[in-house]
Amino acid sequence: MARPFKFRTIAQYFFQGLIILAPIVITAWAVLSLFNFIDGILPNLLHVLFPELVKVDAYGNPQRIPGLGFLVVITLVLLVGYVSGSFIVGRLVALFDTVLERTPGVKIIYSTVKDFFEAFAGNKRKFDKAVLVCIEARDVWRVGFITSEDLHRFGLQDHIAVYVPQSYAFAGHVYLVTRDRVKMLTDMPSADAMKFAISGGVTELEEPVHGHGQGQAAEELPVPKP
Repeated sequence: MARPFKFRTIAQYFFQGLIILAPIVITAWAVLSLFNFIDGILPNLLHVLFPELVKVDAYGNPQRIPGLGFLVVITLVLLVGYVSGSFIVGRLVALFDTVLERTPGVKIIYSTVKDFFEAFAGNKRKFDKAVLVCIEARDVWRVGFITSEDLHRFGLQDHIAVYVPQSYAFAGHVYLVTRDRVKMLTDMPSADAMKFAISGGVTELEEPVHGHGQGQAAEELPVPKP
């Protein structure tokens, strides 16, 4: 005799499907929104620069070219990444960077966005030191990342700055804590630590490769000698 199909079973299937589809749908929506935004502004720009290349509709508006935004974004990112390594372009980028960082008003926005992206990628990655940090109660730990080990400008000699990301949110908190409240995660890559923290601890972590990190998973942060 077949088991009755209960509402709890339907709810279980629904949430299981939601867990699988939600990350895919959200990622696809964010990417498509970016490309649609580029597709929306490119026709007007191209019509001004090259009016003979862009057709207009019955109302005189430039017609959109599907997929053009995707090609432009990918090409631009690849081109900037390729030429940024040359000496001349590097000097120009540095000059442009200096001008923006000294422009009132623009400095706040530009430096914040720049530091954010450099924290995740490039040669100046900041979230590459995964740690466990004790903030409130004893033996209650949070996953974080060391972002600064020199806080003398704050009058704190034996403190370090630790960024703690929030789960399921594009946000986090910075804590200035003493070194004895921090343990380095020696057996976990920073990318896995970030995924673990953002997912609320539900992501599956890969086992460390053989021969790497056979000691303790977390070790005390050494205190520098005065």
